[in-house]
Amino acid sequence: MGKTEYLGLYAKGWGEGDVNTILQSVAEDFTFDDPNVGHISKADFSSYFTSLKNQVDPIRDRGRPFMELSEVISGEAEGVLTAWCWWSIPGTAVQGSGLIKVSERGVLSERITYYTKLPE
Repeated sequence: MGKTEYLGLYAKGWGEGDVNTILQSVAEDFTFDDPNVGHISKADFSSYFTSLKNQVDPIRDRGRPFMELSEVISGEAEGVLTAWCWWSIPGTAVQGSGLIKVSERGVLSERITYYTKLPE
């Protein structure tokens, strides 16, 4: 599988809310960085994803995809495909941006941000 296919499978997993699809697309040394939780390894990702789903399932629009990705921009340099995207969980105010790195081994990492107001 090539970098673009790994990225597509990764996006599909998020869209469907399917952790197994996500895990099929990632490299063995994959890391996920969520500012609310910190760095998550591939070994710990399933637990992280279950927790995330438990948090948002009661408030999300269950008639729509788990997550919607838009405004995807990508470029490749030095053998690594880098993609930026806007993500949102339909029916909620939960949204942000993601920075994803992909190699021939699969998705290497994702670092997310949340779009939110600062406390007043």
